[in-house]
Amino acid sequence: MTKAATRKDAPPKAEPSPSNTLHLPAADGADQATLLARTALRPSVRAAVTTQTISKGFGQLDITALVDELASQIKGVNNGDLQRPEAMLIAQAHTLEAIFHELARRAAVNMGEYIAAAETYMRLALKAQSQCRATLETLAAIKNPAPVAFVQQANIAHGPQQVNNGAAPPEPSRARESENQPNKLLEQQHGNRLDFGATQATIGADPSVAAMGKIDGTENARR
Repeated sequence: MTKAATRKDAPPKAEPSPSNTLHLPAADGADQATLLARTALRPSVRAAVTTQTISKGFGQLDITALVDELASQIKGVNNGDLQRPEAMLIAQAHTLEAIFHELARRAAVNMGEYIAAAETYMRLALKAQSQCRATLETLAAIKNPAPVAFVQQANIAHGPQQVNNGAAPPEPSRARESENQPNKLLEQQHGNRLDFGATQATIGADPSVAAMGKIDGTENARR
């Protein structure tokens, strides 16, 4: 007698944790695929997922609460409230300073015996110090933005006018100015024309040179 095979029931699927369920308001006229794509690309949603993943020390954070809080902070910055970004920057500067001192301390401990380890720790310490300085510079730029100068130009003229605000045209070449300089010197000197002197008398021709006779081309060709 064969034993009847018994079917093993599949284990029940684990239901998603309520903290990992994102509740979204219904959107009119949007299908499910569009709604999911639009939600996945929201900066607040992407930041909330990353924050929930790396913030295990605070327990299981609710994803919907994170999205709502991030959206509220983003709205505040859009309205010109920069208190939260300023607080973030000064807190990050203090954190980077703590990292710098800890790495510098480890570099000092290994210095003299483990040169390679000391060099690695010191390099990382200087990187943290550089990031701390950059963070404070960003905070200073937010607190004291650089002034922007607006220069207005008024052009008042009667009739048509052309205004060129570009670079000034190049100066004319001095070679062109000197082209007519010899002629001017020959023609005029201190307001007075040059004296070419008295007209010379013509001279006669050399009497020893006689005029050539008539050339017969046919006769000369036979010679």
